[in-house]
Amino acid sequence: MAELKEERLAREIYEKVGGMGNVNKIIHCMTRVRMSLNDEEKVDLVGLKAIDGVMGVVEDDTLQVIVGPGTVNKVANKMVEMAGVRLGDPIMIQETNQPVKGNKTGLEAAEELARETKAKQKKKNNTPFKRALKSISNIFVPMIPAFVGAGIIGGIAAVLSNMLVAGTISGDNWANSVLVLNIIKNGLFTYLQIYVGINAAREFGATEALGGIVGGIVYLSGMTPEAPLPNILTGGTLSPGQGGIIGVILAVWLIALLEKRLHKVIPEAIDIILTPTIALLVIGLLTIFLIMPVAGAISTALVGAINWVLTIGGAFAGFVLGALFLPMVMFGLHQVLTPIHIEMISSTGMTLLLPILAMAGGGQVGAACALWLKCKKNKQLTNMIKGALPVGILGIGEPLIYGVTLPLGRPFVTACIGGGIGGAVIGALGGIGAIAIGPSGVALIPLIANGQWIGYILGLLAAYAGGFIATYFFGVPKEAMEPTEL
Repeated sequence: MAELKEERLAREIYEKVGGMGNVNKIIHCMTRVRMSLNDEEKVDLVGLKAIDGVMGVVEDDTLQVIVGPGTVNKVANKMVEMAGVRLGDPIMIQETNQPVKGNKTGLEAAEELARETKAKQKKKNNTPFKRALKSISNIFVPMIPAFVGAGIIGGIAAVLSNMLVAGTISGDNWANSVLVLNIIKNGLFTYLQIYVGINAAREFGATEALGGIVGGIVYLSGMTPEAPLPNILTGGTLSPGQGGIIGVILAVWLIALLEKRLHKVIPEAIDIILTPTIALLVIGLLTIFLIMPVAGAISTALVGAINWVLTIGGAFAGFVLGALFLPMVMFGLHQVLTPIHIEMISSTGMTLLLPILAMAGGGQVGAACALWLKCKKNKQLTNMIKGALPVGILGIGEPLIYGVTLPLGRPFVTACIGGGIGGAVIGALGGIGAIAIGPSGVALIPLIANGQWIGYILGLLAAYAGGFIATYFFGVPKEAMEPTEL
């Protein structure tokens, strides 16, 4: 029986990263298989990038192999299936061919010194900020499919609701359909803090159920308007959900620290009783009376500041944000925006930031089209573009970034300019927001709030045109036009 594509990719990736025994853990996001490695020196980067189906490789705290949306789920699951573990679980396979100890040659000593130097450099670059970004990514990336699915269902419900109000459709069946769709959507967004709490607990090493309880605490179940709890910062009263996911992440991080400490000092015979009780009581009180007020103030100020910048800045703010988003993706800094988007949606019903940042993908699409037109004789490049362009249009930009524009240099810059132009259009029109996060590009159209999708499409077309024109006239390197064969 012929080997399936995902089986071949899984096998070949293992071969090029030093074997299954060199992989410590595997997770994935929307386009990338992410691997924690035991020894980075065993990785054959050139061979890894040359695998048919691999669109690019990113070296960070984890080795990230870009294989594209849809495919990434199958490949990652096949890899952990081959290892006999689940996604995110440690792979407990040890290499049997240990190096022989003894006197080292000059070359061996030099290679060992190089490995030690690289390890020290990696440790130096492993800053608290980068670790925080990695944790945020690990908390929210597994939830993106849920955001997309629930968001699109909510978008359909919003369209039908508007049609009911306008009188375009009528009747109890349509009203009930809207109700059912909103119930499905609210399965995520109503209880979002609980899901965030569970994922945060998994990331920080706490008991997942305790993380879920901490997320549930912020809803203040049982509090009534007749008997409110005080807000120690304002002198007013607490509101359910105050502090949002920012407060939940902080509280779960603290309960993870406390739980680990309690496990060390409490006798094993009573650990199962005392540890969760003490941890929940201490962190629960801290969450209600300190974390919620502080995180609430931070969230309100952050959302207000972003909305103010977008309102006052208009086209200029849109251009800057749209142009800078691709470099943020390149450095992995875009993950820090996820909780900001979610907090804006929770407090205002939509995020004004996402449609502007989505224009960066439009600039990439325009740049790729210009390269395709001017580099027809470069079969390797045009073949890569043909594979990456459809998913780029749908808002998955990594294949175009790492497979096309970034390796060529100048097209990456002109793609950023195209994203800035699209962002300027969105910023100038104003009021264009998304009701959920997920892929950008064309796939974001159903998530645009308040029927402002025409303005979003105008911005997207401007980004396409801007990226195309800037790349066609200024962004095509001469070497990219040289003939190549597949």
